[in-house]
Amino acid sequence: MGILRKLGATVTAATFVGVGALTATTTAGAATVAPRVAPQAVVAPQKATAAASPAAVVPGKLRIDKRCMTRGRVLCLNKRTRKLVYLVNGKPIQITDARFGGRKTPTRNGVFKVYRKSKNHVSSLYKSPMPYAMFFSGGQAIHYSSDFKARGYNGASHGCANIRDKKKIAWIFARVKIGDKVVVYSA
Repeated sequence: MGILRKLGATVTAATFVGVGALTATTTAGAATVAPRVAPQAVVAPQKATAAASPAAVVPGKLRIDKRCMTRGRVLCLNKRTRKLVYLVNGKPIQITDARFGGRKTPTRNGVFKVYRKSKNHVSSLYKSPMPYAMFFSGGQAIHYSSDFKARGYNGASHGCANIRDKKKIAWIFARVKIGDKVVVYSA
């Protein structure tokens, strides 16, 4: 910009802010800002959405996020109630206990999709077994954990959602398909 000022050139730039646009015109160092013009919608792809507010929870002891109440199969993970609820067309079909990542390796909140399944997976990073793994965000997966079964909530995962009931996670694993929705939240 310094070279343009020295030459006395005029520069016009438009920047989208929120849903409106601001136009700034600079002539040899003087700047003016034009008033807001007609709203413009800008849509960008997102990997995960923000955590739901308490108002976005269906009343009841399960505290199911409204983003889980859609058509199809959904794995709904609530960090506060420490439950995995498997829903089909908005109806809870299976409920089981879940344990999440610790402070240094938290389980990510948001809306994801199952992108990989591995029945007898072993972590390449931690060398630990992850049976019935359903990956939804990077290396984070929903899977059975013998450590969770043995120690309960006296521990944490490295970001995965651990399930302590092997029969229930095997049952869910058999029904979940690649592309099914996963919602992780705290409410």
